[in-house]
Amino acid sequence: MKRMAVAAVAVLAGALATTVSPAAVAAPQPSADLLAAMQRDLGLNAQQAAERLRQENAAAILQRVVEGFAGDSFGGAWFDASAGKLVVGVTDAAKADRLRRLGAEPKVVTNSAGALESAKAELDAEKAPAEVTGWFVDTRANAVTITVKRGQTEAVKSFADKAGTLAKVVETDEAPRLLKDIRGGDAYYINNAGRCSVGFAVQGGFVTAGHCGSKGDTVAGVDRSALGAFEGSSFPGNDYGWVKANSAWTPTAKVNHYGGADVIVSGHTEAAVGSSICRSGSTTGWHCGEVQAKSQTVNYQEGSVSGLTRTNVCAEPGDSGGSWVSGTQAQGVTSGGSGNCTSGGTTYFQPVNEILSAYGLTLITG
Repeated sequence: MKRMAVAAVAVLAGALATTVSPAAVAAPQPSADLLAAMQRDLGLNAQQAAERLRQENAAAILQRVVEGFAGDSFGGAWFDASAGKLVVGVTDAAKADRLRRLGAEPKVVTNSAGALESAKAELDAEKAPAEVTGWFVDTRANAVTITVKRGQTEAVKSFADKAGTLAKVVETDEAPRLLKDIRGGDAYYINNAGRCSVGFAVQGGFVTAGHCGSKGDTVAGVDRSALGAFEGSSFPGNDYGWVKANSAWTPTAKVNHYGGADVIVSGHTEAAVGSSICRSGSTTGWHCGEVQAKSQTVNYQEGSVSGLTRTNVCAEPGDSGGSWVSGTQAQGVTSGGSGNCTSGGTTYFQPVNEILSAYGLTLITG
């Protein structure tokens, strides 16, 4: 059975050896947007971008063949953009000529891909020290590369030793973090309990309704991961507050349109009475209406709030704190109201300019 398997691989390899050249392999026609992005980010012209895609497609097909041919001696493979071909690591030098005839560029290496994966698995099973920023099978280096904070190589020695001689420690200035956006209208959670909606992103965090939380209350984002804490809050009297975000979250000029493209906030010029206005909130999504009055005092059960703007837009619990925009201009954050989004209602918002002024905040615009 083993001879038959080897023979099958050899036949397949021989058949493909004449067809895996970049010019011969048909690749899906790339979109104009993809080609444009490659030209911009890789420094290529249109012809070079299209040619590179053909070469990469051929390399992807060839990789499946050479991995089967190399068997346990396979040491990984990577695309060499400068040569336009697949480089294949192999621990058995006797297989190098055959790999070359298949269209690959062989490189004799010490460690097999299987050995590298096993060494990485040893690290995966350990709790990494804080000085370690990550680890991966580094095919080009034929090692398991462990990245550590600069100057901390000795501090991670015992961890690196788990991968034995296959480990390669590299110091870095990079500090990986989750890339999550602060976006108006998205849900956030207070003290892992109540839910409100983001108003607008500002430098360092976001503004929202004051009744949603008190200073020091912890906040989790739409994905329930830690986002930050209330840095300031005023309610009643006013209904505004702001949340200082941690470094995992990036403030953006986006407002969730719930079903359409995000609205990109371009400023915070106050709209006149009678102007159209739209609201984003995590309970009922996106709804629009008109500005009916300004400087209204609303007497809530918890106390009165002055300086609110009255609208005929509906809202429901959980929409509190969410964004109000007129065109692309930020207007305010949801305070409260009456009715619902089935029968309609009246909703009030706290003007955003007062919030920015009260806390000395800068709105994020696009």
